[in-house]
Amino acid sequence: MNTTPLIPAGYTDWLAGIKKEIAQARSRAALAVNAELVRLYGRIGQEIVQRQAEQGWGARVIDRLASDLKESFPDMRGWSSSNLKYMRFFAEHCPKGQFGQQPADQLPWFHIVTLLTKLDDEAGREWYATQAVTNGWSRSTLELNIKNQLRQRQGAAVTNFERRLPAADSALARDTLKDPYLFDFLGLGNEAHEREIEDGLVRHITRFLLELGAGFAFVGKQYRLEVAGDEFFIDLLFYHIRLKCYVVVELKATAFKPEHAGQLNFYLAAVDAQIKAPDDKPTIGLLLCKQQNRLVAEYALSGIDKPIGVAEYQLLRDLPETLGRNLPSIAEIEAELSGELAAQDAKDDLEG
Repeated sequence: MNTTPLIPAGYTDWLAGIKKEIAQARSRAALAVNAELVRLYGRIGQEIVQRQAEQGWGARVIDRLASDLKESFPDMRGWSSSNLKYMRFFAEHCPKGQFGQQPADQLPWFHIVTLLTKLDDEAGREWYATQAVTNGWSRSTLELNIKNQLRQRQGAAVTNFERRLPAADSALARDTLKDPYLFDFLGLGNEAHEREIEDGLVRHITRFLLELGAGFAFVGKQYRLEVAGDEFFIDLLFYHIRLKCYVVVELKATAFKPEHAGQLNFYLAAVDAQIKAPDDKPTIGLLLCKQQNRLVAEYALSGIDKPIGVAEYQLLRDLPETLGRNLPSIAEIEAELSGELAAQDAKDDLEG
């Protein structure tokens, strides 16, 4: 009987290592190609700006250039008039190829277009560019976070983290929370009850996790705890991978009351005693209320010994649409650069 193993000892680990190397090499190659493409687009944009300024060329030269480049490079996308105008816009508004300290060539091209056309301040562009690179946002996620004004909301919750967490953890924990949380994707009215909201968040867990932010892993809803023979149920329990701690989320379909903080403090103590592993960091609580008075919340948390954040949730969108009023639309940008976009060209570029 042949007892020779079909797979030699150590082969599986060796294969896994080679696969990892190949995947990493492909990723590095893709990043290098993207970076070179962005730099190329920047140089072309600069040349368009320079020649139009020095030689008085009008917008029609861009249409001619687009036609000639398409003819010369028929197998490449990106040579439409609209994209050449984006290159020009990129060169004008990002002449050093950076959004603040964030190199633009670390982002895909249409992430850059989104930053340039959806935002008009340098600080905002740098913040969203850095977040997109750090968190690996897709273009649709970037657009959604800009629309939902993530920058203004992140880190805005009332917390006692500075007093209850080590300095090294406090800032990261604070930036993990936001205020308000937007739950308009649930399709519920403002009079919805706590259980309706909770069930809706679980049904739409992907959207809920996106709203919570990077690092949250869902553990369960109505998570059962037993203390001295009595049962208690946590609304929603998460584990945060970056913070390395459990996060207890309690929903209140009412305005914030100080006693809510006391109840959540009890849950955190129970989770720390019964669930938390020795190498986990202290459990954090997030109390989501229909309304909150920041001063009342600050007073209530000052006497709580566990780390807790308090924020509002919104079931219906009522954030001011300042972006739409104050920022130029893509159509306005194209008009300024002379001429409307060719519909088919725009479609080709977005698909490319």
